[in-house]
Amino acid sequence: MTTAAQTDEKATGIGRFIPVLSWLPRYDRSWLTVDIIAGLTLWGLVVPEAMAYAGIAGLPPQAGLYTLLAALLVYALLGTSRHLVVQATSATAALLASSVAAALVATAAANASDPATYQAYASAFVLVTGLVFLGAGLARLGFITQFLSKPVMDGFVMGLAIFVAVGQLNKLFGVEKPAGNTVEKLLGIIRELPEANWVAFAVGAAALALLFLLPRWNKKLPAGLVVLFGAIGLSALLDLHGRYGVEIVGTLPQGLPTLTFPQVPITTYLAMVLPAIGVLLVAYSEALGVAHEFAEKHGYEVDANQELNAHAVANLVSALFGGMLAAGSMSASAVKEGAGARSQVTNLVTWVVTIITVLFLTPLFATLPEAVLAALIIHAVWHIIASRKLQKLRLASRVEFWFGVLALAGVLLVDVLEGMIIGVVASLIFVVYKSSRPHVSSLGRVPGVPGAYSDLTRHPENIPVPGVLIVRLDGQFYYANALTVRDRVKAMIADMETPPRAVIFDAASQDQIDVTGTDVLKSLLKELHGKGIDVYVAEVHAPVLEYGRQTGLLEAFGEDHVFPTVDAAVRALAPTAVSDQP
Repeated sequence: MTTAAQTDEKATGIGRFIPVLSWLPRYDRSWLTVDIIAGLTLWGLVVPEAMAYAGIAGLPPQAGLYTLLAALLVYALLGTSRHLVVQATSATAALLASSVAAALVATAAANASDPATYQAYASAFVLVTGLVFLGAGLARLGFITQFLSKPVMDGFVMGLAIFVAVGQLNKLFGVEKPAGNTVEKLLGIIRELPEANWVAFAVGAAALALLFLLPRWNKKLPAGLVVLFGAIGLSALLDLHGRYGVEIVGTLPQGLPTLTFPQVPITTYLAMVLPAIGVLLVAYSEALGVAHEFAEKHGYEVDANQELNAHAVANLVSALFGGMLAAGSMSASAVKEGAGARSQVTNLVTWVVTIITVLFLTPLFATLPEAVLAALIIHAVWHIIASRKLQKLRLASRVEFWFGVLALAGVLLVDVLEGMIIGVVASLIFVVYKSSRPHVSSLGRVPGVPGAYSDLTRHPENIPVPGVLIVRLDGQFYYANALTVRDRVKAMIADMETPPRAVIFDAASQDQIDVTGTDVLKSLLKELHGKGIDVYVAEVHAPVLEYGRQTGLLEAFGEDHVFPTVDAAVRALAPTAVSDQP
């Protein structure tokens, strides 16, 4: 039975832009108990994760909590997915750190090592990213993630997971963080092992082991929260910082964040636009993928353009309150759905408990060892590293596998931002590569099916039409593949035992044609006419026909050489070939 709450995707008017106004009045109260339980379960995950992700971004732990305060509420009000959780993620945290570091270097910022300066630049980048999301939402660009291929995304995310994990090893071993790319950092950590703080390592390794083992003992146990507060208690009891030199989080500010506009040069804002577009592609691709997955599973719709708006406002609010980049989180969304959540009421419950945490519980985190935060982060990304997605991809497509490897190598050998750009460029190159080599079919009659024609190569039982070559392009004809198609048609003619007296182009798959394609076709027509081969075209769509009149292409074919169907053209040119058909 469909409940009223399941019709929220049909919202109209202001409900399209503020979806909570559509679904909350029709909320099924029988869901409240499970939504509350799921909200408390989600809190147990996102609070330690938020603090840990702040470390990836180079920001204090409270920045992660402030992000939760902004993103959980905003998405609950503006999002269209019932199960998506928008918060800081390992990917966006790494992108934030990389982008801010690049901006500081590019602008030669004064006091670049000052935490206040770093915070200002981080908030500025989050603000720019929010504006980029907003611009994309207003322009209704919800389709843009289709240009980032899954193999490239898999390679980039795997590289990012390794980048994040290696970036936490210095905290795990209690040594200084080496400089350089991911490989150089790993080698630097190995060289510094003689100076490691083995007590810190023991605490971090024990925390990491518990994070893996506790869910196996009891899946309902909030492993992150148990490890977090267990480590806090152990650190305070044994005075790990004072007696053994184990680095701890220290005092966190108590209370709600204040509204602050980041003060950075206008040139810095402009320089951040390009990397912010990259963040949009990566973060939104993951978020929309997760949202669609749960929407399909539970039978509701997600509005891609409204998702852009929701992410935009979440990041704008996060920026003004000293938070981090916010995006749809795969791990948090999976935990939420697995806990039985039915709606965004779950996010609202988590938001309320997070407010209580920020107001009253932050002093508890003062003795939390940094090694435990590192363990939380490594555990969060381990499932990506262990997924072996590229290995599976290699079995499916070797070409796409190497695009994924390219994105992975870009992250590990250069940096996150550059790796992301390499991944985006690789995706676009792959699109051009695929479209520039379309399949060109030679068609024959399908036996026993009047008026039907299909590929002779794939269906050798088909009957060729004597003296006629029927050509169909299985894709769009445009400037990137025009010469390839021309050469393929000429090769097909050359391969025939007897040169054809006529060529029929099946234009059924062509909705438009560009200037380059028009010129190439005119040149091919002239060449074929010079060889005494007549050229005909069938199933021409109205826009192409009109464009052909305007550009002279139709005149080059001849008005009487245009037929409504391939079969009509064959009946006119070779009536005896179809005389056995009704």
